[in-house]
Amino acid sequence: MEVIMDLLHATGISIVRYLQENFMCFQDWFVFVSHAADLRNTFHIFFPIWFHLCESVGIKLIWVAVVGDWLNLVLKWILFGQRPYWWVHETSYYGNASPPGIMQFPVTCETGPGSPSGHAMGSSSVYFVMTCAALSLLQNHISLKSRCQRWALWAFFWAVQVNVCLSRVFVAAHFPHQVIAGVISGIVVAKAFNHLQIIYSINLKKYIYTTLFLFSFALGFYLLLKAFDVDLLWTLDKASHWCSKPEWIHIDSTPFAGLIRNLGIFLGLGIALDSQMYKNSCKEKQGTLRLSCIITSLVVLHVFDSFELPSDVEMVFYVLSFCKSIAVPLTAVGIVPYCVSHVLRAQDKKVL
Repeated sequence: MEVIMDLLHATGISIVRYLQENFMCFQDWFVFVSHAADLRNTFHIFFPIWFHLCESVGIKLIWVAVVGDWLNLVLKWILFGQRPYWWVHETSYYGNASPPGIMQFPVTCETGPGSPSGHAMGSSSVYFVMTCAALSLLQNHISLKSRCQRWALWAFFWAVQVNVCLSRVFVAAHFPHQVIAGVISGIVVAKAFNHLQIIYSINLKKYIYTTLFLFSFALGFYLLLKAFDVDLLWTLDKASHWCSKPEWIHIDSTPFAGLIRNLGIFLGLGIALDSQMYKNSCKEKQGTLRLSCIITSLVVLHVFDSFELPSDVEMVFYVLSFCKSIAVPLTAVGIVPYCVSHVLRAQDKKVL
């Protein structure tokens, strides 16, 4: 098995080198795609847009993104996947010969295990949900008859996935087989949620229970294996040792940082949907309110996301990250619609 994996990794390194040697002119594009495929863009951009267009799609996006990323974390801990930027330096595959030289970039030094790719898995699941939602809206409002329109949407979906996969391989964050596994896993997760209608009607108590279950399972799995001398955070030392520049390693790329951030988003959605602000504002669904809520949410969340959290003390960072994440859906679902609806009503009264 080890020989097969070494051969698979060596082939992956050859592909990384080929991309870096022949497509360096696309460096800025690949780095941008890696940034764009981060799940935070789902929470700060896609979610507020889709929630105010179609609430069920927005809710599904959060469930798919959070549960999918939690599953990605568990799979990474089980599979112990290597990453190109450190494997090439530690392997004995090349014997006495010098290992192939590969470049690193600001988005290269992810600190968790590599398989399956979280960017590819998150991108495929989120874009699959949005593509299906777009098809449904077109069918309902534009009478979608042309196969070309369907093909165009699915062609866009696959174009995004190909670019994300190429990007993650180009920056040496993943091997090709890891991004392929990520895309397949993401689609499976998205398809599974197509059959789970219960997510649209659960109350705050069940959101809290689900949050506790996801966190307890991940923490319990980590502590259980640690008791058997299996360190699931084995990749942190490799990342810090082999990353070209220390400033490229960020605390928010660590496994538990991502878990806590996502669970904060998830719990925040439950709190927002249960809030009186949401219940009062959701009765008004005019086009003006929808558009105003989308624009205001995007602006507010962009400003909100620009504030960096102190990372000197790890536990403090986790707590602040959790609280900050709770505020994201609470802002988009509750506070912004509530404020916007009041402003619009006040303007209508002035006109009258």
